Amino acid sequence: MAHLDHLAWLGVDAIWLSPIMRSPMRDYGYDVADYRDVDPLFGSLADADRLIEEAHARGMRVLLDFVPNHTSSDHQWFIDARSSGQSAHRDWYVWRDPAPGGGPPNAMQSQFRGPAWTLDERTGQYWYHSFLPDQPDLDWRNPAVRDAMFDVMRFWFARGIDGFRVDVLWMIAKDDWPWRDDPIGHGPGSLGGDPTGALQHGDGPEMEHRLRELRDVADEFPERVLVGEVYMEPRRLVRYYGTDGRGAHLPFNFALVTEPWNSRAIGAAIAAYEAALPANSWPNWVLGNHDQPRVATRLGAGQARVAAMLLLTLRGTPTLYYGDELGLPDAVVPATRVVDVAGRDPERTPMPWSVDRPNAGFSTVDPWLPLVDDAEDRSVEAQRDDPGSMLSLHRRLLALRRSSPALHAGTWTPLAPGAGQPDGLVAFERSHGTERVRVLLNLTHDALDVALPGSWTVAAGTEPARGGGTVTERVRLAGDEGLVLRPG
Repeated sequence: MAHLDHLAWLGVDAIWLSPIMRSPMRDYGYDVADYRDVDPLFGSLADADRLIEEAHARGMRVLLDFVPNHTSSDHQWFIDARSSGQSAHRDWYVWRDPAPGGGPPNAMQSQFRGPAWTLDERTGQYWYHSFLPDQPDLDWRNPAVRDAMFDVMRFWFARGIDGFRVDVLWMIAKDDWPWRDDPIGHGPGSLGGDPTGALQHGDGPEMEHRLRELRDVADEFPERVLVGEVYMEPRRLVRYYGTDGRGAHLPFNFALVTEPWNSRAIGAAIAAYEAALPANSWPNWVLGNHDQPRVATRLGAGQARVAAMLLLTLRGTPTLYYGDELGLPDAVVPATRVVDVAGRDPERTPMPWSVDRPNAGFSTVDPWLPLVDDAEDRSVEAQRDDPGSMLSLHRRLLALRRSSPALHAGTWTPLAPGAGQPDGLVAFERSHGTERVRVLLNLTHDALDVALPGSWTVAAGTEPARGGGTVTERVRLAGDEGLVLRPG
């Protein structure tokens, strides 16, 4: 709440919070023990209510992370499920007898390595978990499970939450692998391109029905939104908008994270996504999140600025991961301070706010992970009044996007390579009514000469000194430079 005014100043429309629900925190809150309460680490239900009110007062929406695929092993449902083979919640989870001769029912592996089955010695059966053994998967084939989770959504919607980001959405409708005796196969989706195929067992035949049911609950409340975490290539991803648009409003599009960072791959990924989108669906783009190395680490500081311009000029809703607007790199986390078993601590370290306060203003006590090196110099306070900073670049681009119908509502048209356009360039136009905007992005570290018929004014540049200038017939882009141009 102390930093909502900063987010409003930056130009943020909505905040997505990672899980705040009560949890033993064995997986950063993605192991929920009580869906209807806030974990004391973060505050209380009353604090959540106040946060919603304060955000709404500033014109910002609040989305919660919703984890429907699995619970914590500490959840009362699972505690009851383990109590006996005939307990009321037994069939809320996925159970199997041991394989003939003993051992796990099949060779399924979890996302966090190791078998996806854990033996419950009391009942002699194994429970299934896509992630940690402490995160047993719910069986969404059971109508009682679905009704319980839909009631969780209603609970939070009634408190004023504006929407949910649905964790591993594609996994709530599994194919039949967890129930088969065969070894692991190769399915459609994987978290971050996981090469083991540990999560390639979702997107089952019931997915269309699950999407419609989730959407029906959201539509009981006005102006609510569902954002789906779905790691898939465009043709499969866009199915999550649902038949006739009765699915997720925004199935997350991770192409800018997963594709190689070069002009051919990125240009092709944008075109493929635009071509695959169903009629009347709204696109979206993501540059980073809590499961991936930070963009400044993946691409370097220079290309991180180009990537920011790309994210904020493409068609659709952009999602920023906290700290990327500062250009934060991954932090160095000593082995003695590692928390996450999957190795994602470096991209999850604290947000630096100030120059001269303890822990760069993040907290008055030692935080759970170390800050990045030079945190004070990278902080919001250090960058806020520097026109050349990454933070100022984001603010300029967000303000331009908001003021330009072409950028926030217009069409997208790629500018084909050739005709004097060099390799390494991503170029496209956005148009709405009489307004036309051209975006030129150099995805290399070397200068590029770009043909540019006519006269153009620089509406924004990755370097502020270019703003307001004019170019005619040709423009030279420095390495790691991008421009947003208007005719005239």
